[in-house]
Amino acid sequence: MNAPVTDLDPVVATAPPVHRPVRMQRAVGAARAEVGVVAGRTRLRRLHQGGALKLRFPTVHEGTSAEAILINSCGGLAGGDRLAQGFTLGDGADLTVTTQACERVYRSLGDPATVETRALVAPDARFIFVPQETILFDGGALLRRLEVEMSASSRVLLCESVILGRETMGETVATGEFRDRWRIRRDGRLVLADDLRLSGRVCDTAARAASLGGGRAFSTILFQGPALETRMGVLRETIGDAGGASLVDGLLIVRLVASGGLALRRRLVPVLAALADGPLPRIWST
Repeated sequence: MNAPVTDLDPVVATAPPVHRPVRMQRAVGAARAEVGVVAGRTRLRRLHQGGALKLRFPTVHEGTSAEAILINSCGGLAGGDRLAQGFTLGDGADLTVTTQACERVYRSLGDPATVETRALVAPDARFIFVPQETILFDGGALLRRLEVEMSASSRVLLCESVILGRETMGETVATGEFRDRWRIRRDGRLVLADDLRLSGRVCDTAARAASLGGGRAFSTILFQGPALETRMGVLRETIGDAGGASLVDGLLIVRLVASGGLALRRRLVPVLAALADGPLPRIWST
């Protein structure tokens, strides 16, 4: 016979189910390459690649340089994705690095995507780092870092570009987060520290005259090499009122701003070709 239930008997409560957010899979990639001069040509000495990031080395039929193409096999970046790439150039080596396509940064649901690039450039080596443009979509978040250690006799050309949405697709970037951090050292001494940040209402910040003046695309370019003053004069004529060029501690710094991606590339390609003393990698024109 069951005993009657009273107010003094313990009550076993069933706990409500706990709904935990699903942790989404994130893309992680790493690539590192070391090159040196072998029999008068720049050759690959060591290569590491893992995860979503790959390096391909197309055949270069002319000259003694080498070319590397970075490939993100995920086809874009979302919040929490992480890519890290590094390049080491031995004495006298000549390496050009670019990307297979424009990198796309999609809407983030939390943490930003991160891309880190490090390069060690030995004396008399030439390093050209010219990835194609990064396209930031509405709500996208990206933390990008570029660190280069070079010698006074190194020749270096660096360029990073950003497009705020594809204007031909009618896209706008109302909100987002973009942080770009450059640290350039020459013979162990810091010669350039540059930090850029767009956050919150990106469209409002870009509209300000002291920012992009309504532009939707911009580039930062750094060059160390010969004939800096002569090059600066030529570049200022090429750039016109779409940016500026300055000499800072033996470095030529160029800023470009444009109304969109196509307008930016029309200015960017001749500027980079002039500083590289030759055409850009063929993949830029495909």
